[in-house]
Amino acid sequence: MSFAPPKILLALSLAAMTAALGGCTTYKPAPKAFNEATIQPYTLDSGDRLRITVFDQQSLTNTYTVDQAGYIAFPLIGQVPARGRTLQQLSGQIAQKLQQGYLRDPDVTIDVDRYRSIFLMGEVGQPGQYAYVPGMTVQNAIAVAGGFTNRANQSMVDVTRKINGQVLTGRVNISGPIIAGDTIYVRERLF
Repeated sequence: MSFAPPKILLALSLAAMTAALGGCTTYKPAPKAFNEATIQPYTLDSGDRLRITVFDQQSLTNTYTVDQAGYIAFPLIGQVPARGRTLQQLSGQIAQKLQQGYLRDPDVTIDVDRYRSIFLMGEVGQPGQYAYVPGMTVQNAIAVAGGFTNRANQSMVDVTRKINGQVLTGRVNISGPIIAGDTIYVRERLF
């Protein structure tokens, strides 16, 4: 009975470990645009609820929700596209449309009444949908979801984020900032 030389066994062992651990590195670190999205002006998307005030026009002042298609239904002017716009851009657009035959010099201000939700999955106490608060970090979000489970990887998480209409996923540190609409996945630790 012959045995394989130790060098061959070592090489086969290393190849098997590399293949087994290769599945653990499917996500790369977050791209540069991923992190830059956290310092850009807030852009609207489905699920945001806005408080729109038209000065001296009580009938137009109300809360409006950005619908699934990315529009808000505004009195007099109808559907207004909101997805991907900043608050300033949307207020200017509404004022411009109101000025076309409805109001002489409309003064429109917009505040976010409620941000779209964030989602937590994986090794957290209570996975689910949670309210976003400006300035929130991954660690804050995990605390809201009941903290880590016993098996959680407590240093890095995977965050899925929509940037310029493109959905990107990157691995970030738990002290990293998040934005409204993010999905956070806490992986299980290896050992």
